[in-house]
Amino acid sequence: MPPPQELLRRDLLKLAASTGVLSLPGTRPAQAAELPKKKLRIGVISAAIEGKPQTRNGHTWLFAQYFHPRCDLDMLKKHAASFYPSWVKTYRNPKRGFDLLPFADTEITHYYDADPKVSVPFTEVFPGVQAATNLEKMAAEVDAVWLGDASGKGDDHFELIAPFLAKGIPTFCDKPIGGTVAGTRKILEFARQYKAPLMSGSIFNYEWGMEAAQRMRDSGEFGQLEHVSARLMSRYSLPGWMVYGQHPVWTIVTLMGAGADAISLYEYNDTCHGLITFADRYPCHVWFGQPYERFEYDRTDVYFKKKLYSYTPSIEGSFELGHHYQMLRMAATFRQMALTGIEPDSHQAILEVSAIIHAGARSLREKSRLVKISEVLE
Repeated sequence: MPPPQELLRRDLLKLAASTGVLSLPGTRPAQAAELPKKKLRIGVISAAIEGKPQTRNGHTWLFAQYFHPRCDLDMLKKHAASFYPSWVKTYRNPKRGFDLLPFADTEITHYYDADPKVSVPFTEVFPGVQAATNLEKMAAEVDAVWLGDASGKGDDHFELIAPFLAKGIPTFCDKPIGGTVAGTRKILEFARQYKAPLMSGSIFNYEWGMEAAQRMRDSGEFGQLEHVSARLMSRYSLPGWMVYGQHPVWTIVTLMGAGADAISLYEYNDTCHGLITFADRYPCHVWFGQPYERFEYDRTDVYFKKKLYSYTPSIEGSFELGHHYQMLRMAATFRQMALTGIEPDSHQAILEVSAIIHAGARSLREKSRLVKISEVLE
């Protein structure tokens, strides 16, 4: 099998032949979709952290900004000076748009925060966005909604997205989607009831290396995928596990598929190691707080029968470019769902990730006992 880079070049050549569009080397664009006759009106919601607003919610400012073609960089420098250098260099640089940006058919029309004052800077940085004060009214005026939550616990997510799900509106709900297993199930069941396309998950699912690993898995060239070790380099804490532990867990579930049986979690100072077991597969590792020689945020080892494939978020040695790529791919996947109604991840996978996280917390409380996932699903 050719190396992943060569596969990407073949993908690009096929795309160029069919559409006349060519992306930067080493990247793979989102699937093409027929453009709607009008732009998708996207509403953005900023979740709270235990009732307190997230004034510069990175999962709305940084992740959702791809949907809006206009950005006033002078206002960005005024309201979020720390963002300015990287946005000019990478995130809003038209030369680094992977030939996908700006999306020709999306715009952010509304931004909601429970505290209306928090919305004002966003509307000034992104011209044309209006500050929403009523979720029900907003639901009547958008075609899709993105709920961003950088560090919250998910306890307010259902109330924030229910008006949109009830209208069948395609919805992105950030992780942790429901805060608790019961809360996650409540959102999933509500979305199914009203046939609302729902997306939730981890940005790790959209790393260049993850996409390469999935192609290698699906080709079968290197034999069966036997084991995954997913590592998060940031320092561990139990509250951090409940939110950021979802990233390496999502990596396991995305590559291995749903069907985990149990988890054992062990913590030592600022690191935590987990063993996820399956009834019919080799076990997998999650590691939150892995020691590192160079910060990359995460590193993943994918063990095929005939090959070990390792990757980090960086592209050509640049973490910033790799981070830009994965955020863009996540946004492009949401746009695709809004156009087609096809959910990128199964509800079973979403619920299972929540269950693994909470089963892991129970394992810690019970001296690293191997806790069955079914125990927290009951």
